[in-house]
Amino acid sequence: MTNWLEVSLTVNGELAEAVAEVLARFAPDGVVTERDVKFTHAEDEGTPVMDVSVRAYLPADDKLEETRQKLEESLYYLGMIQPLPASVFKPIADQNWMEAWKQHYQPIPIRKRLIIIPAWLESPDSTRIAIKIDPGMAFGTGTHPTTQLCLELLETLFESHSSLITHHSSLVTHHSSLIDIGCGSGILSIAALKLGAASALGVDIDEAALKASRENAAANGVSENLSLGLGSVAEVLAGRFGVRQASLVLANILAPVIIRLFEAGLAGLVAEGGTLILSGILQEQVEAVLAAARAHGMELAGKKQMDDWVALTCKHANL
Repeated sequence: MTNWLEVSLTVNGELAEAVAEVLARFAPDGVVTERDVKFTHAEDEGTPVMDVSVRAYLPADDKLEETRQKLEESLYYLGMIQPLPASVFKPIADQNWMEAWKQHYQPIPIRKRLIIIPAWLESPDSTRIAIKIDPGMAFGTGTHPTTQLCLELLETLFESHSSLITHHSSLVTHHSSLIDIGCGSGILSIAALKLGAASALGVDIDEAALKASRENAAANGVSENLSLGLGSVAEVLAGRFGVRQASLVLANILAPVIIRLFEAGLAGLVAEGGTLILSGILQEQVEAVLAAARAHGMELAGKKQMDDWVALTCKHANL
């Protein structure tokens, strides 16, 4: 059954607000505006370009024709002030939008042991360690290569030390502590805890990320072992969260940010004999990141690539 009539116009930025105001008079659920964005460098949050698409949805009830006529009249009068393009009308079939959205998110197996599960699904593989994440939080869902690379390196790291533990009991505590810089959804900290880490500290400069991490940690039953704090490298080094170093440090951010974090003391977070995992690095940015790492006493210990994305494992060079 058709339950909505979409009306849309594509106009310049100056007209977008006026068109949106007209459409809002007839659309009880609000108006949507969209605009293309261009990115000029690796850290650009996006600069709006080109025209703006303005859309609204009219209920397909017994007053639809009357509502449409009044809307077109209002747009006609606005067009007398400044010319407008023709409105485009499109019938929309009603559906359960939340369920339709969820269908796009399926379990993601990682290497041999892990599997990322959308929070509303059961794991299809009981032999794997399930990491439940709510993709709606959008701070690291496991779908992007940068996150998957980190998870693969984490699994390999814990797997290799697990085999050593059977022969050397003194290694049981190796990589038992973790600091996750820019923790986002908490997916990496949660995975590390489920793989065997005893404790983790996740920090982020975004309060929404900490909320997402807290909720995902609860869904995975690791809340007691995951501490969270607002901040970054400087705040950790200052002892604000009670932990200044860890045997495993993660930073899945962007290459330019990682380079700045080295200047802020990132290498100092890695305990003696510990490991630093870096991700969010494009292939052409690897050498710049490695140069920053070497300038702060770190050396490359491993590298993994997926498409154009690269993750690096580093250790202290003098050990």
